Amino acid sequence: QVQLVESGGGLVQAGGSLKLSCAAPGRTFSTYDMGWFRQAPGKEREFVAAIGWSGVNTDYADSVKGRFTISRDNAKNTVNLQMNGLKPEDTADYYCAAGATWDGLRRKAVNYWGQGTQVTVSV
Repeated sequence: QVQLVESGGGLVQAGGSLKLSCAAPGRTFSTYDMGWFRQAPGKEREFVAAIGWSGVNTDYADSVKGRFTISRDNAKNTVNLQMNGLKPEDTADYYCAAGATWDGLRRKAVNYWGQGTQVTVSV
C-alpha cells in the first residue's frame, strides 16, 4: 500500500504559478513511476504529466506542455508539479498517482491515487 498526500493547491490569478507536491512515505516510492491527473467539475479525470522512477523519462499532456514541469526527489519521497502560465481552464482538483510505468500512467494505469488538491485560476 502506498499513501499519497498532495499539497500546494490554492487560488491564483491567470498567468500566475503554483507548485504542487505529493509526499509518499515509505521505502517503495522510488520503485513507482509517478504522475499527476486533474478533474474539473463535470468532466472526466484527465492525464496531466508523468515521470519515470529515475526522473529521466517524462510525459505531458499537450494542454500543459511547455507550462508545467514534473519532477521527483527519491531521497525525500516527493513528486512535484511546477505550474506556470496558469489559465482559467487549468482549474480542477489535481491528483497524484503512482503506477508501474510512466507511459502507462497516460492510459490511467494507476495503482494508487492521492486524495487531491484544489487549484483555482481566476481571470
